[in-house]
This record gives sequence, structure tokens and C-alpha cells, in this order.
Amino acid sequence: MRKKHGNLSINSENIFPIIKKWMYSDRDIFIRELISNGCDAITKLRKLDAAGETSLPEDYKPRIEVVVNDKEKTLKFIDNGLGMSGDEVQEYINQIAFSGAASFMEKYKDKADEDQIIGHFGLGFYSAFMVADFVHIDTKSFKEEEEPVHWECDGSTEFMMGKGDREAVGTEITLFLNEDSLEFANEYRVREVIEKYCSFMPYEIYLTNPGAEKKYETIEESELKEDDVVVEHIHTDAKYEEEKKEDGTTEQVLKTPAKDTVKIEKRPVPENDTHPLWTKHPNDCTDEEYKEFYRKVFRDYREPLFWIHLNMDYPFNLKGILYFPRIDLQYESIEGCIKLYNNQVFIADNIKEVIPQYLLLLKGVIDCPDLPLNVSRSALQNDGFVQKISEYISKKVADKLSGMCKTDRENYEKYWDGIDPFIKYGCLKDEKFCDRMMDYVLFKDIEDEYQTLEELIEIEKGDAKAKKMAEEEADGAAEEEKKEEGEEGEKAEEKEEAERYTLYYVSDLQQQSQYINLFKEQGKEAVILGNEIDAGYIGLVERKHTEVRFERIDSEIAEDIRSDSDNRRDESKAMSALFKKVLGKEEQEVQVRNLKNDNIASVMTMLERERRLADSMKRYGKADMFKPNMTLVLNGRNPMVQYVLAHKDDEGIGIYCEQLYDLALLSSQPLTAEQMTKFIARSNEIMLKAASAKDGSPEA
Repeated sequence: MRKKHGNLSINSENIFPIIKKWMYSDRDIFIRELISNGCDAITKLRKLDAAGETSLPEDYKPRIEVVVNDKEKTLKFIDNGLGMSGDEVQEYINQIAFSGAASFMEKYKDKADEDQIIGHFGLGFYSAFMVADFVHIDTKSFKEEEEPVHWECDGSTEFMMGKGDREAVGTEITLFLNEDSLEFANEYRVREVIEKYCSFMPYEIYLTNPGAEKKYETIEESELKEDDVVVEHIHTDAKYEEEKKEDGTTEQVLKTPAKDTVKIEKRPVPENDTHPLWTKHPNDCTDEEYKEFYRKVFRDYREPLFWIHLNMDYPFNLKGILYFPRIDLQYESIEGCIKLYNNQVFIADNIKEVIPQYLLLLKGVIDCPDLPLNVSRSALQNDGFVQKISEYISKKVADKLSGMCKTDRENYEKYWDGIDPFIKYGCLKDEKFCDRMMDYVLFKDIEDEYQTLEELIEIEKGDAKAKKMAEEEADGAAEEEKKEEGEEGEKAEEKEEAERYTLYYVSDLQQQSQYINLFKEQGKEAVILGNEIDAGYIGLVERKHTEVRFERIDSEIAEDIRSDSDNRRDESKAMSALFKKVLGKEEQEVQVRNLKNDNIASVMTMLERERRLADSMKRYGKADMFKPNMTLVLNGRNPMVQYVLAHKDDEGIGIYCEQLYDLALLSSQPLTAEQMTKFIARSNEIMLKAASAKDGSPEA
């Protein structure tokens, strides 16, 4: 076959239905597109004015009006931008995907470019045909010599264009809604969409409804404006009251002066805020403005903990505000909302390509005009630039938090309980963020004080040193002379031991309260890690700091046991056999030890690695696949345990064994409903026995 060269052709009859039906994921987005086109028209006109190519009136006020008419089933979009000539309509409207914004920006890229053009692809106008059977355009160019133009189309590839009758410079687009889209002839529905997409567009947007019942307001006559529609002039006479004087006579005292007011049609109020807070410099914003903006945008009337204002011009333009919300973790799910804007036009919520995953837990807004949007402006084109934006946002958040920890530790601690899960989640999901923040993660201890990991290690070093000195004092001084080889070996062993630190933690303040009391009595340190995310986070810490390991406060009680295991070995063996028989648990391990606190009768212990494996299985719904080994530790100094030891061969001793077992379970986990019922009944029975017994009963 002979080689051929040529150009690909596109059949407009095939492409037009695709644009109308498949370009946008949400039908309501046509409102955003048409209002954005109006904003672009105004921006272009202002650029031309700044470039000296036209002259705007002194009283020029840029505005966009959206007119809803439910009776005629129409929706109008009116702007006072630069308008179009017949040639421009032919170029920008009749040629699909010819972007007037792109050609305009190329021509004026060096002139007055502080205002941004929103459109890029030249397709937004055609979104109107998603909801309309017919679309009309009436436009008049800012060029005086150009005639007004009227254009109309029924959604096919055919159109009609001729001379129009519009007198004012600008454009009016009329949508004749189809039967499936009459919801957009409802004023409240359109207001909802404007609020969603256009709340912060750069020019005032007004929504009117000619058929709606008129609303009125009363103002002082002196406040009357030129464009106010006066319905009634109202004069209110002065009011006097008679008051007695000291000499007994009376006089008329003026209470309310005469007043002239006017009743006017309620003034239109813009639907948007043209100068959102994120566009201002952080130094020009007050705390109250930040809080009010938060309440307005996120409908959350609880004050945020604090916020971070992003303001960057190089190497890309990015502004925004990120809020750390106040959340009750016990009752609420952590669900944030980051709103992404492009030139103050809403794009989408929580776009994961540009927002670091952990920040999706926060609430905030980010506006980046440099975002590489796809054709529908509803998502991003994935490229390296987007990754740079994401990394920048992560770095700014880390810088703010670490800086606060260094320079404002008091407030940082005050906020910590609220931001704890956000930061730990960030460390788990973002390695660079983790490297920046791990030294500034705080741990709240059982004395309600906050420590960093480094501070905890320093405390542990001090405790280890004090313990060693105490042991040496108790055992006597070590031999003065040692062989050089043996001495070096000992030093190496000491160094290896000194480089490993065990940090104890509490996961449930109520459940583990007796262990907490043990630690407090001995002046020992333990931190509170009660959030679900803590299990993953301490694993991360252990991987990055191999000298550190975390143990739950009840997983290892060797420090609370006196070194008399040899004396208790036979007792442990006997009690193990007894409890296995009474409980019917052949696998149950039982030990008798002397705990320092005599009031504790029994506790359960579990190896930390087994606890973590069991918890992991629970999270994945596979709890039955692994049963951890739990050791029942009986306190040999407790009167109840001493009684059981002394009467282990008695016929009725089983009730006390069961009670000791349940008491131990209670110290580590909740009892099931069946276990709790038996525990209560058994407690009543034991109290009755104690009250009626005369000899040989357990001490109270």
C-alpha cells in the first residue's frame, strides 16, 4: 500500500453530543462555567483599560447577574464585561474548543497581569446544552463601532446569528431549560449551586427572580441611594412625655425626635465574597476573621484549635488556610474537608493528588491558579508539578507545628490532645513529614505532663542510673580490681544495655487504673496512648529508634515483683494446678509473686508482642485466629491470696479462685455480660460468707 500523509478530521456532529453529555461529571457545573466566562469577560475589559486600549467610566462596577424565571423556564447570565463582536462570536462560539482566554492571555501576557483569567479550553459555554433545549446570546462589544449581536442554537451543529438589540456593553446568555432540568428554574436551587462553586469568585454575583414576591426594608432618608426604588415616604412625629420637676411642676420632655424614613425595595446583596480571607496577607488578618471565615465555610460553630495561612508566590502561586478542627475523638469520626480553588473558582473537595493524604483530616481552602486542570476543570492532570505543590503544603504545616513547639510550647501543649491524631497520621503516611515532626510529637504522661520522645529517653536514662546506683549500694561495692579483658566486656555490656529503653504506656485510664497507681507510688513514668492510631505510631517509632521499645503498663510487672521467685516457685506450681482445675483452663499459666502494693490481689499479664498481634487481628476482623497467652499473677502479700494458699485443698475454695481470676481480668479488659453477671453474684456470696464466718475467713 502506498504511503499517505494528511490531517486527522473531527466530525462536529459526533463531538458535540460528547461535549454536552460527557464532559462534566455534575450537571450543575454549567452555572460555574457560565459565571466564570462572565468573570473572564470583566477581567479582560479591565486589562484593556489598564493597557490604555479602552476607558472605563469612573462609576464602573463589575458585576454578574443571574436571573431565574420559573414561569418562562429560563435562566439568564448577564455580565458587563468586554462583550463580543460578530467576528468574535464566530471565532469563540462557533468554533468549538477555541479558547478566547488563551489567545487573549498570549496577546496581553506582559500587560496588567495581576488579574487572572479563569477559562483555558474554550468549552465551558457548551455546558449550557446539558440543561437547555435552546441557548441565546445577546452581546455588545466594548468597541463602539461594532454592532450588537444575537446568536441562538438548539443544541445541534446549526446556529443562527444576526444583528441584536442589546445596548449596554457586555453579554447576556439565556438558557431555555429542558424538561429534565427545571430544577434550575428554582431560585433556591440556583443559589445553592452558586454557593457551592462561586462563593469566592472575584466579581459580585447577584441572583434575581422577577416573579418572586418583593421584599422591602426601611432606612433613614439620609441613607437613600440613587438606584434605590422608593415605595413609600414615612414621617414619624416627635414623641414627648410629661415629667414632674423638683418644684412640683411638670414639663414636656422629648423622648423620640421626629424622623423621616423611606420604605424601599430590598437592596440586592451579592451571593459571593469577592475578597476571601486567603487572598489577604496573614499580617492583615485578625483571629476573629479567621474564626468567622471557618464558621462561614464549614458550618462548624466550634472554634478551630488553630490555623496555618499559606501564602506563596514562587516557584508557584499558592494561597490558602488550613484549620485544625476541634474534634471529640470518642464520639466523632475524623473527617476533614479541604476545598480546592483555581483563581477563586471552586474545583473540588479533597483532591488527593495535591493535598497530602494526612491533611485530608483537616479543614481548609487552597487556591492555586497554576494547577494543571483537565478539560472539565474538575480534576487535575497528574504531573510532577502537582507533587511539588503537595510537598510544599506538607513542609509548611510541619514548619508551623515544629516552630510552635520550639517557641510557644505552652500553647502547643494546650492544643496537643486535639492535634495528636492528625500529626501521628501524617507521620504514618508521609515519610518526609515524619522526619520533620517526630522530634516534636508529644506524649502525655500519667501525671498530665507532656514530654517529647527525647525527653522521655532522658528521664528513662536517669531512672536507669538511679536504679543501678541503688543496686550497687545494696549489694556492696564491686571488686576493685578486674582483669582488663573482663572489664572491657562489662563496659561493652553496660553500653549495650544503656542504649535500650523501655517506655511504658497506658491505653485505657480506667481499665488499667491499678497499674497506674502502682507506677505513681514508685515514681515511675508511663505515657497515655489511648487513640487507635497509637498502635501503628509506636511501631513506627520503634522502627526508626531501635533503642526504644514500648510496653503496655500491665504487660510486664517484673519491676513490681520482689526478687523472691525461688521462694514462690512451689506455690506457683500448686496454684497453677488448682486454677486449671477450677477454671477448666488447662493452658492457663499462674504465678505467685510478691507485689509491692498489698491491696492488689491479682493481675493479668501478656507479652507486648502477643498483645499487638491480637489487636492487629481484631482490626482485620480475625480475632479468632490468634489467642494470646495471658498469665495470671497472684499477689502473695494479699490477704485473699494468702487465704487461698492456706486453704487450697478445701472443698469450697473454688469460689475464691474464680473471683481472683475475674478481678485480674477486670484489670486488663472488660468482662463479658455473662462474666459480669457471675462476678456480681459471686461477690454477694463471698460477702455473705465473710459476714457469717467465725473462724478462718479471709481478712477484709
